[in-house]
Amino acid sequence: MTIDEFLQKQSLPYEAKKLHAQKRAYEFCDTIYSKYNANVHVSVGGLDSITLLCFLRSIGLSDIPAISVSALEDKGNQKVHEQLGVIRIAPGMSKIEVIRKFGFPVISKAKASKIENLQEPNSEKQTFIHAIMTGDMGAQGKFQHSERIKLNDKWLKLFGGYYQEHRPDLQCQIAPFKVSAKCCKYMKEMPCDNWAKEHNSYPFLGLMACEGGQREWALIKNGCNYYGKDTVRSCPFAIFTRQDLLQLAVELDVPVPEAYGEIKRGFDGKLYTTKAQRTGCSMCGFGIHMEQRPHRFDRLRGRNEKEWDFWMNKCCEDADGTKYG
Repeated sequence: MTIDEFLQKQSLPYEAKKLHAQKRAYEFCDTIYSKYNANVHVSVGGLDSITLLCFLRSIGLSDIPAISVSALEDKGNQKVHEQLGVIRIAPGMSKIEVIRKFGFPVISKAKASKIENLQEPNSEKQTFIHAIMTGDMGAQGKFQHSERIKLNDKWLKLFGGYYQEHRPDLQCQIAPFKVSAKCCKYMKEMPCDNWAKEHNSYPFLGLMACEGGQREWALIKNGCNYYGKDTVRSCPFAIFTRQDLLQLAVELDVPVPEAYGEIKRGFDGKLYTTKAQRTGCSMCGFGIHMEQRPHRFDRLRGRNEKEWDFWMNKCCEDADGTKYG
C-alpha cells in the first residue's frame, strides 16, 4: 500500500473500514500460517486493543491467544483482561526500577529519546546533538535544516545545558533528573517479544495512525500488515479514527475498563469516553503537558492518593537522600 492509498483508505466510510480490517486480519493469519509456519496472537493493553481482541473473535478468529503485561495496567484494565481470558506476562522490569535506572517518561517518546542524548555529557553523537539543538544536519543530512529533528526551544532550555555552545542564544539548564523513553521497551516490549519467540508467534496490535507521533508515520509508511526483516505485525485498525474505534466498541458491546468511564455520544453526535481517553502505566507522563485538568495524574490522585503521592514525591532519591518524584 502506498502512502496515498493509505490516506485514501482513512477517508473511507466506517463500514468499508471495518471490512478492510477484517480482510487484513484474515490475510495476516493466512500469511503467517502458510509462509512463516508460525502462530499469531493479540497484544492487549487498553480499550483499543481490547476492542481489537473482541473484533477478531467476532469475525471467527476466536482461537487466537491474547497476551498482556497486565500488572502494569490500570486495575480496571486488569479486570477486563481476566474476563476475556488474556494470558498474563511478567514485566521485564518494575515501574520503579525503570525510572530509577533510565529516567522519567515525559513529553513524548521521540522527545524523551532526544533529551536522553542531551543528558549524556561528551556524547560521541555530536552531529546528532547539533541537529537536536539547532535543526542543522551535517554531511549525512546533506547539510539541510530540519525542524522535525530539532527539539523545541522550551525543552532545550530545560535539558540542553551540557551543549550550551550549540545555542548561545538560549540559557540552557542541566536538569537534576533523568528523562528516558526506555520504559515500554524494558517493561512491556521485551517480555512480549520473548513470549512471541518462545511460541513462534507474531502479533496483532491495536494501533491507529490517527494517534499521531511515531506510530502515525510508521503505520502510514508500512500499512496495516507489515512483513519486515526484524518486525512482522498486523494493525487491522491502522486506518481507523477514534470515532471508528468507539463505534465498533459499542457495536460489539466491548467491556470498557473503569478508567475510561462509559462511551457516550455528545451533543455534536460524536462518541467519547466519559473519563480517560487513554490508559497506560500510572507513572507515565507522555503527553500529559497537553492534557486539560483534571488530567491523568489528577484522576490517579482521586483513585489512589497513596500511589499518586509516591510517584509525585517519593519514587526517587538524590545524592543527599532527599526523595523526589
